[in-house]
Amino acid sequence: MTIAAEEVKACCGAAYASPAARWLLGPSFHPGGAALTSRLIEALGVGSGATAVDIASGPGTSSIQLARETGCSVIGVDISPASIAAARRAAEEAGLDGQVRFVVGDAEALPLADESVDGILCECALCTFPDKAAAAREMARVLRRGGRVALSDMTAARDRLPPELTTLPGWIACLGGARPLEEIVAQLAAAGLVVEETERRTEALAELIERVDARLRAARVMEHGLPDSLRDGIGRGLELAAAARAAVEAGSLGYGVVLARRP
Repeated sequence: MTIAAEEVKACCGAAYASPAARWLLGPSFHPGGAALTSRLIEALGVGSGATAVDIASGPGTSSIQLARETGCSVIGVDISPASIAAARRAAEEAGLDGQVRFVVGDAEALPLADESVDGILCECALCTFPDKAAAAREMARVLRRGGRVALSDMTAARDRLPPELTTLPGWIACLGGARPLEEIVAQLAAAGLVVEETERRTEALAELIERVDARLRAARVMEHGLPDSLRDGIGRGLELAAAARAAVEAGSLGYGVVLARRP
């Protein structure tokens, strides 16, 4: 299925800015939650006086965690103005609005100067970018020499994915645009980054799928009286969760971590 890039970006931005996304996924929006984010933050090796960017920062949860755990300045970039507004409120409530700032921007054309950041955090987002090679080049462009990228993302053997995961809803759910871990490594390397470490963390994805499925099933129990559109949405969500679970069990869908640096 061919899906227009701008349609993917608009739909992903709107979906992850919605209250439904926070209800389904919790505050972190990615497998592994805050614990895996801490693992990535530690790998960045940044501290007070450094600047890091959180690409596809969503509601700002990881950006705020990054600032708190390292003392560095953080720039969160997200394509959704609604997400940026929510993230700014969250940073202000956390007392970090002077240390963390958020800007609307596209990961394929980051609104940052060349060699302007010391570290890059990108969680469960590369899979939603239509032009992944461009996003990788942008990471390399804005990163200072010696700086590091800490990335986690969906991984997939695309020729073995169930067809329902390659539709637009599958893209929005971070499934349809996923690539093999080896391809992610190759894209970063082609952009001039040196990959230092990879990890497979598929157990974190399996846990998230089960949590999402449980919440959708709870919603189905309460769906009497809901509009047809909401009932249909719950049904489609359960179908995606079932397909994703089957793909994980078949080994065609997973989750991985890539740590890289700019030489």
